[in-house]
Amino acid sequence: MSRTLPLLPYLAILAIPCWAAADQPLLIRHPTVSADKIAFCYAGDIWTVSRDGGDAQRLTAGVGHKCAPYFSPDGKWITFTADYYGTPDVFVIPSTGGEPKRLTWHPAGSAAAGWSPDSKSVLFASTRTSSTDPPKLFTVPVEGGFATELPLPTGSGGTFSPDGSRIAYTPKFQWQAAWKRYRGGQTMAIWIASLADSHIEKIPRDNSNDFDPMWAGNKVYFLSDRSGLSASSCTIPRPKRCRKW
Repeated sequence: MSRTLPLLPYLAILAIPCWAAADQPLLIRHPTVSADKIAFCYAGDIWTVSRDGGDAQRLTAGVGHKCAPYFSPDGKWITFTADYYGTPDVFVIPSTGGEPKRLTWHPAGSAAAGWSPDSKSVLFASTRTSSTDPPKLFTVPVEGGFATELPLPTGSGGTFSPDGSRIAYTPKFQWQAAWKRYRGGQTMAIWIASLADSHIEKIPRDNSNDFDPMWAGNKVYFLSDRSGLSASSCTIPRPKRCRKW
């Protein structure tokens, strides 16, 4: 005599892992925003999603690790760092999707760091002309071409002022950026440089780690661990005092 068992309870048991997986947090990193989209890195690829929410669209695929996306100011492009060919290099891709275009080719490697205010050039860091470990900052046209070195001795990241005449940048780098409450010789500072004469103004700090600067009008906003991880801002020029947000 055959025996028929109810199927529904077994299907429900099999579905439990799917429901549980849907509730797990995702390791989403390196967000960047445009007027209507958010781009981010997840599982080694670059994705975008509407700022209003909805389904995310994967922009990159293939071998290698793709990370650190940056929207162009006009929102038409995303630059990112990828090691498709073994060495980290700078690429651009239309923000609506398409084929990535390689912008750097030097064997020393390069890392995307942002854009010029007019969206015509990509800012990146590289050790291609460094005599020691610290990288320098360069720009390269979005159409491709030769890179131009900024008139600064070192730099690992930065952002241009709205008129492009100055840059808020981090002159140092860290071997291990995950160190918490680090107060050694590699603490990160933010300096403001005039690109016309390389004159420097230092954002005041007490050996804190300041990073990820961003211009908004005549202010520079940045992250800092000076009193726990928080956002701060300084009015430029003459950044004599910073405000915690």
